[in-house]
Amino acid sequence: MSTSREHSWASPGPAGLVALAMACFTFYALLTGKVGQGAVPLLGIWLLGGFVVQFAVALIELREGNITGGNVFLFFSAFFMLVTGLGMLFKFQAAVNGWKIDPRIDGWAWLALAIALTAWTPAYLRAPLTLLMMVLLFDPALFLIALADMGVISKNSLAIAGYLVLIGGVLGLYTAAAVVLNTSYGRVVLPFPGPLIRPQPAPKVAADER
Repeated sequence: MSTSREHSWASPGPAGLVALAMACFTFYALLTGKVGQGAVPLLGIWLLGGFVVQFAVALIELREGNITGGNVFLFFSAFFMLVTGLGMLFKFQAAVNGWKIDPRIDGWAWLALAIALTAWTPAYLRAPLTLLMMVLLFDPALFLIALADMGVISKNSLAIAGYLVLIGGVLGLYTAAAVVLNTSYGRVVLPFPGPLIRPQPAPKVAADER
């Protein structure tokens, strides 16, 4: 196996966005009542599949030096996918067997994730516009989920969160399609707006200063 870094890894970001969109679409269906609670175990299994994708994406993005995307995918894979998927399977078993649990702890966990994502949102001003819009939709959605799970606001608010994540999922799918198609054809197949704040080029260093 060659140890040369001449060829870097291709970005797995589109696969991670598709996994995220899958979660968004299914959360929308659950939170807005399009499907019943009987769908929860199946959703848990789908989220476990999403964990595999997003964990791989996180490791590769971090290897390539993408600190924002790599870290976001890392905690998305762990908490949004793995923990939520296992939690859904556990809660379903608890309901079937009559186990007494206090699910409000989930709200406190979601609150930490909502605060973290909101704090990191300004970093997405340097990301493609569609990704920034997606994160801006996720920020309030996560706070609604957290507060509803904590019992601070009505569960009816979850429907609003469902619509927010659905729109975010659509933006994720568009971004994934644009990256794959534009890269494959080497030209603009789907319009892909750039970041609001473009990275500044590194200053040139004179030969005698090196």
